Amino acid sequence: MMDFRVGFGYDVHQLGPGEEFWLGGILVPHEKGSIGHSDADVLLHVICDALLGAADMRDIGYHFPDTDPQYKGIDSKKLLAGVVKLIRDAGWKIGNIDSTICLQRPKIKPIIPEMKRVIAEVMEVEEGRVSIKATTTEKLGFVGREEGVSAYCVCLIHR
Repeated sequence: MMDFRVGFGYDVHQLGPGEEFWLGGILVPHEKGSIGHSDADVLLHVICDALLGAADMRDIGYHFPDTDPQYKGIDSKKLLAGVVKLIRDAGWKIGNIDSTICLQRPKIKPIIPEMKRVIAEVMEVEEGRVSIKATTTEKLGFVGREEGVSAYCVCLIHR
């Protein structure tokens, strides 16, 4: 019998002028960027949390605390690679991830294939195991007012 686990992740980052906007491991041209201790890549952070949650290994902040200066400005692809190693070392294999980015602007549909490629490469899985969707919030809430970006992710892992 196979052992299956499902994980869920949710994250939010404030958007502000003068910051770089990293999303799915890609630098996105925009007048605002994500604010955070690392590079503030909301998509990679929710993937990390979903994978860690599925493996009952707490969350990204537990493993890579924002109080630790070594993670200041770190490329979130390194965090994701670290999480993948943690769960693989614990005997888990990645089935798939399914994610949704909530962002009013910019439109990211054109860069989703590149984000899928980058994430699949970091996770060492086939691109078909990485699903990324995008939506707006119809100008409602902090996302609609372009004050922030949020993302959700579910994943399946198995032994």
